[in-house]
Amino acid sequence: MENVEPGTAEASLPQPPAPIYVPTLDMVPAHRPKVEYFNVTERTNTDPKGFVRPVEHYRLEPWGLYMARTADHMRFHYLESWLIPDLGIRASIFHFHPYHDRDQDHYIDIGDFTRGSDVWKAEDHYLDLVVRTGRDTELLDVDELISAAAHGYISPQTANRAVQRAMAAVDGIARHGHDVEAWLASKGMPVSWR
Repeated sequence: MENVEPGTAEASLPQPPAPIYVPTLDMVPAHRPKVEYFNVTERTNTDPKGFVRPVEHYRLEPWGLYMARTADHMRFHYLESWLIPDLGIRASIFHFHPYHDRDQDHYIDIGDFTRGSDVWKAEDHYLDLVVRTGRDTELLDVDELISAAAHGYISPQTANRAVQRAMAAVDGIARHGHDVEAWLASKGMPVSWR
């Protein structure tokens, strides 16, 4: 045994752990999910801001609801949409004014779409897809989903469901040559537009 005089041995204190780098995330401003209503009986569409617009055409299928109406939007003059609850999607065609034309064929919103006897409800879950038929499918607004979940506007389960639905749609559309109509037809949900 070593000969150590009392008090001369240095006490060995535990060293604090090295700092851990945690990246910060600059989030887009969060907002609650947008909710929209489709009244088949009254032939109206109430947008997320509460504006009620007349609908020219509704068509009900066992697997979805089709809507076509004029639009008073600065970028587009007509809107066609299919609400498909089982897939958690709303597939739309925007008829843009020539001076606001965009390179897209279909726009897909991800969310919960609830059938009603007279009124259908759409709750948008932030993620969107832009489909350019035969070329590509682009996923948008992941930052909005993350921000909404971080601020508690949607549950983690809802956010996960939105991601799963978006990935299933991207995969299905891509497997069918980036063709929304071919993908839906393969699922027994043939769509047609005005």
